[in-house]
Amino acid sequence: MSDLSRRVFMLGSGALAVAISMLGSAPARARQSLNERIEIHADGTIRLRVGRIEMGQGFNSAMAQLAAEELDVDIARIRILPVDTAISPNEGFTDSSASIRSSGMAVRRAAAEARAMLLGTAARRLSAPLSTLRVDDGTVRSATGSISYWALVAEGSLVTTAPPRLKATADRRLVGHDMPRIDLPAKVMGKAVFLHDLRLPGMLHARVLRPPSYEARLASLDSALLSAMPDVRLIRNGSFLAVVAECEEEAVRALERLRSSATWRESETMPEPGDLYAYLRREANVPELSPSSSRARLSATYEVPYRMHGSIGPSCAIAFFEDGNLTVWSHAQGMYPLRSSLADLVDLPQEHIRCIHMEGAGCYGHNGADDAAADAALIARAIPGRAIRLQWMREDEHLWEPYGPAMVAQVSGRVENGRIRDWGYIVASPAHSSRPGGATRLLAARHVEPPIAPSFLAGFTQWAGGGSYNAEPYYDIPAQVDVRFVRRAPLRSSALRGLGAFANVFAIESFMDELAAEAGIDPVTFRLDHLSDPRARLVIETVADHFGWSRFTEQAGRGKGFGFARLNNYGAYVAVAVEMERDANGRFEIIRAVAAVDCGEVVSPDGVRNQIEGGIVQAASWVLMEKVDFDRTRVTSADWDAYPILRITEAPEVEVNLIDRPGQPPLGVGEAAQGPAGAAVANAAASIGPRIRSLPLNR
Repeated sequence: MSDLSRRVFMLGSGALAVAISMLGSAPARARQSLNERIEIHADGTIRLRVGRIEMGQGFNSAMAQLAAEELDVDIARIRILPVDTAISPNEGFTDSSASIRSSGMAVRRAAAEARAMLLGTAARRLSAPLSTLRVDDGTVRSATGSISYWALVAEGSLVTTAPPRLKATADRRLVGHDMPRIDLPAKVMGKAVFLHDLRLPGMLHARVLRPPSYEARLASLDSALLSAMPDVRLIRNGSFLAVVAECEEEAVRALERLRSSATWRESETMPEPGDLYAYLRREANVPELSPSSSRARLSATYEVPYRMHGSIGPSCAIAFFEDGNLTVWSHAQGMYPLRSSLADLVDLPQEHIRCIHMEGAGCYGHNGADDAAADAALIARAIPGRAIRLQWMREDEHLWEPYGPAMVAQVSGRVENGRIRDWGYIVASPAHSSRPGGATRLLAARHVEPPIAPSFLAGFTQWAGGGSYNAEPYYDIPAQVDVRFVRRAPLRSSALRGLGAFANVFAIESFMDELAAEAGIDPVTFRLDHLSDPRARLVIETVADHFGWSRFTEQAGRGKGFGFARLNNYGAYVAVAVEMERDANGRFEIIRAVAAVDCGEVVSPDGVRNQIEGGIVQAASWVLMEKVDFDRTRVTSADWDAYPILRITEAPEVEVNLIDRPGQPPLGVGEAAQGPAGAAVANAAASIGPRIRSLPLNR
């Protein structure tokens, strides 16, 4: 094994020197692993292993806060290790708003276990009863003396004399309070090492030539055009084409030259753009619903288009292969699932593949990061002994990422004496999850020869649909709900923040407003009349009060809208009210948004506010302007001009009110705001113009 191979296979990510020290450079007596998550070092630092990733949502800061709380140390002592298949627990994907609910509780228990071991050893060392000990920033004190955690580690083995106990709510000093984000100083000062910034010795740069459309197959290629570029290598495997060069600029030039020499066979496999929702209904066997509005029954159809993750930075990965071992650095959201998928793609045993997470171009959901890692792995396999940096081009990201799927929902209902007497709901949705679970889910697997994945839909199950999320209304109403899976969808799709909850809440909350109008009842009052859950009622009442709902006077061109949901009917409760204007050209602009959230016990108030604020802005962008366009052959939204997103100057003023419940289970918050916020925007638009049931509003 070469020196570079040894160094690369040992490297972690981010601050590389820290990663190396974590993996064995520190003397054994200078550190001790207390369990699979907690490692105490004699230098006064604590290393924490987690299986979920930081992608800008503040996850690492929350984990550090929880660990520091249970260990009774300053949060500055906590070091979060990168998720790495060589050292980290396998927690699958970072998804489902479950990081605090699952990883957070696991970290709390591990820290409590470590604290019990340290205190048990300290009691023996100080000859003091365990009940008399107190801890001050890692120093254990008693009437007879004191000793630090770090000294205990240096002295040798630890013992446990009492079972671990989580801190009582009343004894907590960190949880529930705002703490500085541990990752932001380096990011703000430009010192953070993102994946896109990582440079390894002797590293080569690569680009992949994508087909122009999903079903395109390579007909001819004049690779002689690259002969004038002697330092460029061409990697070809079926329709998988890549160029590799010593510098990035040369790789981009080679890509453009190669693109001009390639011809492709394409076919018209997509429906007419205007036929998308009819296509979804046909594929899911949903009869078309005729809109009606009568005292007997109201019915309506709501449509949500394909939407992008829209990562500002294109996906990237670095791979190194030598002596039968493959190391991949990726910003994907699941290192262990990525490893198992790469094993199938490059024909290596999993134990010979190491996947290491580094922050990169983040998103909430499954963007192109896994596919970029697959590209890099294939190229590295063909060029052993050299690190390969593979970055997608902007059009790669826009055209080939797995989109959030289009959905169509048909709702009908009847109101009698102010109460909903029946509710019918049919929703048709393609897959919301095509995350790696084998090579068949990777983009390159379609283009190698022979193809490993003949279809993006290979192996999908009904569960992969995800369209059932929030399809059942949370209100106390007699509902008949039918979720139908569109197995053969026109565009590639996968997890986008909230999955089917966004479209379902948009449809349900829009229809609640329509029924309220039919009954002549205020929309907020109408919702409260159909809710018995006191926590749901409180978030609605809190928003109405802070927004000034009953005091708001609608005027020409300015209106208000409301939305509520409990994420997946078991997660966080969120209500949102928005104030909106419509200009002379008919375009909508959100002036302000007021939200309330009950997510159980709050670890970091500022972290929760950030998630809700970001969710509201993202939902506003989805509702107002985002839509993937295509023709009969290919996707046409290849850049930001063709796929506009909400600009900073267009973002509304946002107020978030937290309803903290110390001691209650955390409910998860990352995906909770999109549905209520999107519905509030749509309902506000309907208050100052005709109701638009097909998104986006401004297109």
